[in-house]
Amino acid sequence: METTKCLIIGSGPAGFTAAIYAARADLHPIMYEGMQPGGQLTTTTEVDNFPGYPDGIDGPKLMEDLKKQAERFGTEVRWGMATDIDTSSRPFKVSIDDGTQIMAETVIIATGATAKYLGLESEEKFKGGGVSACATCDGFFYKGKDVAVVGGGDTAAEEATYLANIVNKVYLIHRRDELRASKAMVNRVMRTPNIEILWDSEVKEIVGTESGFMKALNGAIVLNRKTGVERKIDIDGFFVAIGHTPNTDIFKGKLDMDETGYLITKPDSTATNVPGIFAAGDVQDKHYRQAITAAGTGCMAAIESERFIGDQQ
Repeated sequence: METTKCLIIGSGPAGFTAAIYAARADLHPIMYEGMQPGGQLTTTTEVDNFPGYPDGIDGPKLMEDLKKQAERFGTEVRWGMATDIDTSSRPFKVSIDDGTQIMAETVIIATGATAKYLGLESEEKFKGGGVSACATCDGFFYKGKDVAVVGGGDTAAEEATYLANIVNKVYLIHRRDELRASKAMVNRVMRTPNIEILWDSEVKEIVGTESGFMKALNGAIVLNRKTGVERKIDIDGFFVAIGHTPNTDIFKGKLDMDETGYLITKPDSTATNVPGIFAAGDVQDKHYRQAITAAGTGCMAAIESERFIGDQQ
């Protein structure tokens, strides 16, 4: 059975930043990349808001650079995902899907969260070509254009009002006749003149053009559930804001999490309720969900892991 001072579960900006710091602290970390190596940024095209890239950078390229940097300092990056963890005693026994078992003095969880989508075939087709689940990440590309946001909760309201400051017009598409968002967010939406709410509506299809590998969204077919009438709205961007699912299934019943499954960390810390286990990135952050904030908590988790090990000696 293998042993390590620091096991990192999951990749992405949080995992790789944790790996860089842990490796430089001579913790000789082992990382398992998880079900989506590189995290959500590998599904995006150009990233314009990560510091240090004045001309932007392709999402997969950014993650490859972070991986190379982590490996340069000695991180052992492996393909695979954790399937179980015993948190009852330390070192923690972690099982990997290939049958490997690792005893880890500290564990950094960076498994992220998965954006929820509508499940349309056309939606999948135009991911990276107009379909996004993050207005803060991709809204800039639609400056002065018309876009749509799907959802009715606080996230959808926040995305719509954020985009309204950048784009020409926002269609907010909601299945019901009233928003589920908080009163304050509803008021903000209602006060924003370039947001048009399509009540009792659902998206039937996303349409656009394709030329080789290039795809460009240019509209959506929207059905009014009460009248049965379909209409096409002309848009350049389509933002899905119906929530995220944190990738925390293997930690249920073992680590504290909120009602939606996000891991709970102590204030001003990445420490979970189990000493020696830390959580970084979107797996514990349901507010910001940005690459740079994930990287910041990855740094915190590695430093806290190093200090934890030092305190045990």
